[in-house]
Formats: sequence, structure tokens, C-alpha cells
Amino acid sequence: MRNEYDVVIAGGGLNGPALGLALADAGLRVAVVDAAPERARADDSFDGRAYALALASVRLLGGIGVCDGLAETAQPIRKVIARQGRGTEIGPFGLYFDANEIEEGVLGQMLEDRFLYRALLGAMRDRLTHIPETQVVGEAADAGGIDVSLSDGRILRARLLVGADGRRSGVAKRAGIRRSGHDYGQTALVAALDQEIPHDGAAHQIFLPTGPLAVLPLKGDRSSIVWSLKRDRAQVIGGLGDEDFLSVLGQQIEAITGKVTLAGPRFSYPLNLTLANSYIAERVALIGDAAHGVHPIAGQGLNLGLRDVGALAECVVEAARNGEDIGFATTLDRYQGWRRFDSTSLALGMDGVNGLFSNDNPVLRGMRGLGMGAVNAVPALRRRFMRTAAGLNIDPMPRLLAGKAL
Repeated sequence: MRNEYDVVIAGGGLNGPALGLALADAGLRVAVVDAAPERARADDSFDGRAYALALASVRLLGGIGVCDGLAETAQPIRKVIARQGRGTEIGPFGLYFDANEIEEGVLGQMLEDRFLYRALLGAMRDRLTHIPETQVVGEAADAGGIDVSLSDGRILRARLLVGADGRRSGVAKRAGIRRSGHDYGQTALVAALDQEIPHDGAAHQIFLPTGPLAVLPLKGDRSSIVWSLKRDRAQVIGGLGDEDFLSVLGQQIEAITGKVTLAGPRFSYPLNLTLANSYIAERVALIGDAAHGVHPIAGQGLNLGLRDVGALAECVVEAARNGEDIGFATTLDRYQGWRRFDSTSLALGMDGVNGLFSNDNPVLRGMRGLGMGAVNAVPALRRRFMRTAAGLNIDPMPRLLAGKAL
């Protein structure tokens, strides 16, 4: 006996639940199949994993009703400062973005993973079918819909299957969607810190010859660092004890933070670029990392995924209201046409920035400094960059990211 849904979403991280809630609010029957246990990541222990949410992403979360209660845990991003570094020196010239220069007042919010996931989990309980500790293991599309096989033996029948199941998406693989990309030869070291100097809501991006280092503000003068290093160097630094790790890190950031101490566990993960060659197949659509796994250089991974959420939700809901089959190629083609160019352009742009800055070539170093200085010296250009960073220059803008209802 098969359970009937309009949409089945494979993946219960962040993008999958966000899409499910947007669709459920529009009256669609939605199931989110989540490999993790229901309470995973939602406990009260602090581990420092956090996201830099662009202002447009914050608006989408408000539109699906998960921002209530998050304001007390979110840290507004009021400034973004990007500079070059070399050795233990941070250059004085760079990009200085101040949210006071745009009408919205903030550039975005830093939000811990545990709080965001908890809000999504609570909302899913009331508004859709959440199936934890289960995986999608098979899919078979036909003219009338798609059968989705689960690891517990159940088969769900839907009109559309959405892959939100990460860079190694099983949904994409089974649908015959190939991937392109390359390995960066870098590893990201991630940690949360208590810092001596108040951060005042400033996010810092330091471009070092070995890779970019981000220092991102959290609530209560804590920071989350994402340090991308060449793999052999990352293995050495990541393998140090806490005290030695902080000593090496402190040489890079103490001018910004003052003395630092660890506020949570340390993480590491390898970095690569992986782009799906298509975002759609027969009755299948991909969102988030399943569609585009990108470098964390500008913290845009989740923001790109939420742009997918806004666009796919709008395409599906409009098709349903027009009496169309939401899994038909016409609906999915519109989604892909809306998102693929934007996502690929941004992914390749970050790829280029990483390559341009992750070296110690003196000629390139001088050109980089001149380029950042030129942008910083022109107020109109600087404001355009700020609005782009805040996700406000998307064209066309999905309604949810503009703060409008579907």
C-alpha cells in the first residue's frame, strides 16, 4: 500500500525542510525523508556551527514562519571587511562594507545550526510529514507520478521528488544526472571562539596565500572561524592540540579578536566544487548542495540553497494553482532556467576568487589590492556589492526572498 503525496523531499538538513514548509503552507501534501534521527543537531549543546544568512534568506525564513524565537539567538551582520594577509600581517587596504549605507540596516544574520534546525523541526511536526532515520533508496518515474522507495520498505507515491540530499545526491545519481567539478586541494578548519575584543557585528574575510580565513560574529562576542588551508598544511594545524592550534590561529587573527579561547569542538572537511550538469530529470528536481556544492569563501552555500527553495516553491505552487501537473517538464524547466545560470555563475565566481587570492604572487597581490581599493573608493559600486552580498540583487527575485507570500 503506497502513501500518496504531492511532493517527496529526500534530505532533512535545512533546504529540504524549508522547501517542504513553503509547499505545505500552499496546501500541498509534503513528506520530508530525513536520514538523521529526529532530535539530531537540535539539542542545547553549543558546537559553533553557524551560517551567514543573507538578508534575502532571512526574509524567506520569516515567510515560512520559522523566525519567531530566533531573534534572540541571531547576531546581526553590520559590517563586512575583506583584506589580504601575508604571514602574520593583515593589510590595511580592502573592502569595507557598512550596513548603514543601505536602507535595510543589516547585511544579514549569523545563526547557529542548532537553533535554525530546531525551528525547522518544530515547524515540520505541525505542517507536513517528517520521516526521520530513513533514506530514499529508489525512485521510478512514469507518466502519472514517481514511486519513491524508502529504506524501511515503504513506497511513497508523489508527483515530484526533490533531491536535497547533498553533494553525493543519491536522487541525482539514480536519475542519471552527472556532475562536474574539481577538488580544491584544501581543507576547511572550523571552530568557535570566545574573543577578547568585541566584534560589533563585523564579519572579516582574510585572504591568505594558503587560503581564505573567515572570522564570523556570533552572539555574545563569540566568533565562528572557517579557515581554508592547503590540505597538507591543514592536516598539520588540525592535528595540533587545542593550545597549539590557538597559538597558530591567534597569529592570524588576534589583531581583530584579541586573545581567543575555544568555545566548542573543532571540525574539518575537505573542499571541492561539484555542480550537477542538470538540476532536473523526469519528475525530479535538485536543490542546495545536490545541485551545487561550492567553496565556503563567501558563506554562500546555504544562501544559494535557499534561493533554490524560493524559486522551486514558486514554480510548483503556481503550477498547482493553474491546475497543471507539478512534476511536468514545463514546471521543472522553468525552475532550472531560473536558477542554474545564477548558481553556476556564483559558484564559478567564488572558484575564481579562491584561485586568484590563494597564492603569494607579488604581481597578483598588487592587482588584488588595487581592485579592492577601487571598489571601496566608489560609494555607488560599494553599495552595489553590499546589496549583492545581502541577496537583494537577484533578478528575478523569488517572492519568498523578497519577503512576500507565495
